[in-house]
Amino acid sequence: MFAEFTGPDPPDSRQWIAAPLSPATAVITVNWDVVFSAIEATALSTWLRESPSLWVFPFVLILHTVGLAFVVGANLVVDLRLLGWVAAVPVPTLRRYVWVMWGGFWVNAFSGVLLLIAYPTKALTNPLFYVKLGLIAAGMGEAQWIQRRILREPGLSEGIVPAYLKLLAGASLICWMGAIAAGRLLAYTYSRLLASDI
Repeated sequence: MFAEFTGPDPPDSRQWIAAPLSPATAVITVNWDVVFSAIEATALSTWLRESPSLWVFPFVLILHTVGLAFVVGANLVVDLRLLGWVAAVPVPTLRRYVWVMWGGFWVNAFSGVLLLIAYPTKALTNPLFYVKLGLIAAGMGEAQWIQRRILREPGLSEGIVPAYLKLLAGASLICWMGAIAAGRLLAYTYSRLLASDI
């Protein structure tokens, strides 16, 4: 079955037609402006965007910034120590930052979803948004890998950091710097703020 969206502009989300294709192939074409408009029309999205209260959109931005400080700050401490800075800090003691990093990550995930609900068109039509998500995924994956090695690497208690961990720590720093830069640039590089902005 081939489902293709047709209809007037703006399209009605209920107007779908089906045309036969080979039984093994199914293709769905989605008009994303309809999806973005539907999200932007929800009460939550409208409230986040239009509420004059400082406890709404500005507070969500503050939560996102605080979560960022914890997730990146915890990773920064671990990465810099593995790279040889602050050599007086024993590597095994870095385990305590794992919960700080994950706490910051979940605060960021929660506040990030709220920001996305407020302005889905702004984020999802900007390629930098996907760069940011990719860098965050890479940074969190590297952090998880590093944490597992900190718990299992026998020589780390003596302060011996293998070259592969130093390489991962350097790559992790690059990912987090890139994610911060991409996130910051999102405010200035969007082409459309709302679905109605064509």
